[in-house]
Amino acid sequence: MSATTSRSRRVTWREPSILPGFAPSLTFTLLWLGIIVVGPLAVMLWFTAGLGWRGFLHIVLRPRVLADLRVTVGSALIASLANLLCGLLIAWVLSRYRFPLRRIADALVDLPFALPTAVAGITLTALYSPNGWIGKILDPNGMAILKASGLQWIGLISEKDRSIAFTPLGICIALTFIGLPFVVRTVQPVLQDLDQEVEEAAISLGASRAQTFRFVILPTLTPALLTGFALAFARALGEYGSVVFIAGNMPMKTEVVPLLIITRLEQYDYVGATAIAATMLLVSFLMLLIVNIVQWWST
Repeated sequence: MSATTSRSRRVTWREPSILPGFAPSLTFTLLWLGIIVVGPLAVMLWFTAGLGWRGFLHIVLRPRVLADLRVTVGSALIASLANLLCGLLIAWVLSRYRFPLRRIADALVDLPFALPTAVAGITLTALYSPNGWIGKILDPNGMAILKASGLQWIGLISEKDRSIAFTPLGICIALTFIGLPFVVRTVQPVLQDLDQEVEEAAISLGASRAQTFRFVILPTLTPALLTGFALAFARALGEYGSVVFIAGNMPMKTEVVPLLIITRLEQYDYVGATAIAATMLLVSFLMLLIVNIVQWWST
């Protein structure tokens, strides 16, 4: 009995197997991950370890670094939350409705993947600058409405700003643009595979539309939503090309961490750039860890 059980466990461990073998496949996987992912991260952490805790904290706790971290992490969080809501709505419309030019709309979702980030940054800056198409529409009265809507209270717009470009709000718009496909493409397949007969059964039992969405659809979508949110957030943390133009790059106000790292590298401060990069790596790792824990708990 024990021999049969152990044999079945070995078969289950290696099935399905369409590759040449378990050992070569595992070896190739670990080697490739080591070269592409683990190797560069290990080198960066090795350079950072040479600083010691005092040297590391001396670099990271500088006012300019802390201000850039606050702008980068805060903008990435706001943009990811916006993508979470808008991405769910877009995925729902593309999955559940049929309308003219639907395939074109579906293809446009992937445009931020194909479009160079620098082109996106220049385009967004041209749109939201004071002389841009949208910037002209947002005359002083329009900016006053935005400031009164609560954006000034959370620091996205200041009293002196006259346009969306070159403000933290412009950074959030750029990060929302590049992060939207992650949420849509993560949620859309789950919605397409979701059996609508379950929703019809809930409605036939007397559940309202809100109850059906809350108790039937949302629990199924939660892991996909968390995954899309984590991917969009991690992408936004390291974004440089689409942000550098629309941000204005004012230190202590609209400067992002990737730009600060580039500035340190141009000044040949490799140790300082590595320490700041390690901090961003730690923030991304903690965010992904929290999302994975929440996913495990929800499952």
